[in-house]
Amino acid sequence: MDEFSEDIWSGLRSEPKYLQSKYFYDVKGDALFREIMDCPEYYLTRCEMEIFQTQSTTIAKTILSRLTEFDLIELGPGDATKSIYLLEAITTQNASFTYFPIDISENVIDQLNLNLPKRIPGIKVEGLKGDYLEMLGKMNGKSARNKVVLFLGSNIGNIPLDETADFLKALKSCLSPGDLLLTGFDLKKDPAVILAAYNDAAGITRQFNLNLLQRINDTLGSDFNLSHFEHQPEYDESTGACKSYLVSLKEQVVHIGSRGHIHFKAGERIFMEVSQKYSADQMDTFAREAGFSIVSHYFDTRSWFLDALWLAE
Repeated sequence: MDEFSEDIWSGLRSEPKYLQSKYFYDVKGDALFREIMDCPEYYLTRCEMEIFQTQSTTIAKTILSRLTEFDLIELGPGDATKSIYLLEAITTQNASFTYFPIDISENVIDQLNLNLPKRIPGIKVEGLKGDYLEMLGKMNGKSARNKVVLFLGSNIGNIPLDETADFLKALKSCLSPGDLLLTGFDLKKDPAVILAAYNDAAGITRQFNLNLLQRINDTLGSDFNLSHFEHQPEYDESTGACKSYLVSLKEQVVHIGSRGHIHFKAGERIFMEVSQKYSADQMDTFAREAGFSIVSHYFDTRSWFLDALWLAE
């Protein structure tokens, strides 16, 4: 049985039910997420875009003051609309590097392999499809050069807070002393601003979540009726966790292809994703505990978002 089928079946049979957010990103999911990033409520992309549009030259100079030859590895690059500013800044400073985007979406990798050389003549791109840490670990056998790892867009926020320290330690174990990590964090702010970002008026985030049920139907031959589920985000100001659920609007039974059936009670929820919010001090603590030292902080003008550059020790 393939991994997708096994993960879906396991998650829906759990108590409480859940689905893994990495499976949001099929071709339609990729397109819907690009629409989410354009929603007026979704401030995250604009805040981090501002950082890269205005500070990429500074970030590039800081990286190149430590490394002149390296592999630039991006975990979950999307369409590289933000990182392209840094790629261009590094390229103009004549650094010797190859760009390795790592993503679970084959569509994302194919598009980057095709389009980036058109945008940045001469850039070397080798897209890798797979799990972030697994592929990052394999890079050690592929190249002996130092690494600069990008983990942007507050992707780290999709990891539950109690698992963040372990994830960063695992990431650090894939790096060598002198390697650099540039990672983005969405900072705590007005709860109304945060919640609106995951419940846009146009309903694109709702479509994005429901699309995973459609993907399960299309891939596994299941019979989810999307109209029988509704998108429900919640934000806990005390923990900084913004969680997304799909709620069953009625008691129902869903058949998951040939695997069997899943019973839903009215009001029962499927946990879809967490989008964790942080304080800058909290992130500095995580960095030190994982074996990094802090090189630089880069904030947007409202201090709503932080990209932190860390050095592996």
